[in-house]
Amino acid sequence: MIHRRHLLQATGASALLAGLGQRAFAQAGIETATIVTGFAAGGTSDTICRRVAQKLQPDYAKAVVVDNRTGAGGQIAIQYVKGRPADGATILQTPTSMLTIYPHIYKKLAYDPVADLAPVSVGCVFDFGFAVGPAVPAEVKSVKDFLAWAKANPAGANFGSPAAGSTPHFVGALIGKSGGVDLKHAAYRGTQPAMLDLLGGNISAVSGPIGDITQHLSTGKVRILSLSGEKRSRFAPDVPTLKEQGIDMAHSEWFAFFLPAKASPELVARLNAGMKAALAHKDVIDGLGTFGLEAMSSSPAELAELIRKDTAKWGPIVKQVGFTAEG
Repeated sequence: MIHRRHLLQATGASALLAGLGQRAFAQAGIETATIVTGFAAGGTSDTICRRVAQKLQPDYAKAVVVDNRTGAGGQIAIQYVKGRPADGATILQTPTSMLTIYPHIYKKLAYDPVADLAPVSVGCVFDFGFAVGPAVPAEVKSVKDFLAWAKANPAGANFGSPAAGSTPHFVGALIGKSGGVDLKHAAYRGTQPAMLDLLGGNISAVSGPIGDITQHLSTGKVRILSLSGEKRSRFAPDVPTLKEQGIDMAHSEWFAFFLPAKASPELVARLNAGMKAALAHKDVIDGLGTFGLEAMSSSPAELAELIRKDTAKWGPIVKQVGFTAEG
């Protein structure tokens, strides 16, 4: 498990970068670096990319831009990055479910989560919210209320998530199973498109990162029924967890950064130092906090171990839900 103490290591990383100075920059020779994300602009994945990009320049590269390559539930971005030169100019940012859950639901993936990517650092951790919109009556105030309503109104027994096979997809499916309700799943290219359909009354509920949901609370049309973490979130302290509502489930997610697999250890270490420094900036921590993201960093080895453990964890859960990409 990665602890918040790793943020403190960023101070040393900042000093390291300062010491490297222009000499390291000249050796790297990166004019423009691109952070690639598989999800749409405006969402939480895009947000961390843009906040980190600002802090990586000019020390890591003269300019750092963000490329939103949406599609296939985040796979398009990973496929793209794995085929890029391992010169440090192309960086992948992805939720870890694309690497830890997808191997269990796809018979064939166009990438190998271990062989095709070089772990650099965790970027943040966050919980998922389960929210309802205008299609659901105001008297529905809890997950159990929603399940009872969905059972009585099968046409409305549905929810959206940012991608088929993602962690929020499985959170929603497990919520349905807990009440014996078959909640139909609608996959989107990110949580924000799902939220627009929720606001429009086209779907009943959304399972997605808490920050993608809280930014719409001001409309008065969205109600968060539960959060997925082990304990209540500081970003929505009045919302009970699933466990508090009698559902024995707790899942959070990581956003993490990677380079193509053949990147040199020196390049991985240099980007890791830059990431740790970026994620320790107060404005980055506060900015991510407005989106429900808890800034955090790690070593490459810690990220690799996290991927290994989560891959093992999700195997039985996928089997329990019974979802496959071909199903």
